[in-house]
Amino acid sequence: MTSSQPREPPPGEPNRPRPPVGWRRTLSRLPVHFYRLGLGPLFGKRLLLLIHTGRVSGRARKVVVEVVAYDAGQRAWTVASGFGPNAQWYRNLRHSPQATIQTGRRCHDVTARFLSEEEGGRIMAAYAPKHPRAAQLLCSYMGFTTDGSTESYRLAGERIPFVRLEATSKH
Repeated sequence: MTSSQPREPPPGEPNRPRPPVGWRRTLSRLPVHFYRLGLGPLFGKRLLLLIHTGRVSGRARKVVVEVVAYDAGQRAWTVASGFGPNAQWYRNLRHSPQATIQTGRRCHDVTARFLSEEEGGRIMAAYAPKHPRAAQLLCSYMGFTTDGSTESYRLAGERIPFVRLEATSKH
């Protein structure tokens, strides 16, 4: 199979997109540069900058991810891996769950906790009514078919890798 042909997912798995390459990768990395320039507040509370440790290099790595849920009382942010469990940031957090996040101009030390399928289903079912267009786009992008019902979003959420980033210190 050549890289131009679509890949076939294993039976029962969604046809997740491949991470972007070339100019699409450059475009997808622009939000990281916005944070670097101090423009993180432009993204409000919907996006955060995740600074994690590369599992092979040991170097700091940065990625901007969407916040699916935020619990102010627990100081915890929940994010989803749109590229599935093989996304580099997800694999890096599996290896080293301590990280730092930046929301707006504020930084927080966090520890990653990987959510169960059931928790993922509940999160997606709660997210979809609040952000119906984003939920539909996310599921479609990840290869899931949904009919707009809470149940279909719950089932999709059970197959999306969710990570809860729990604050470990006060900044």
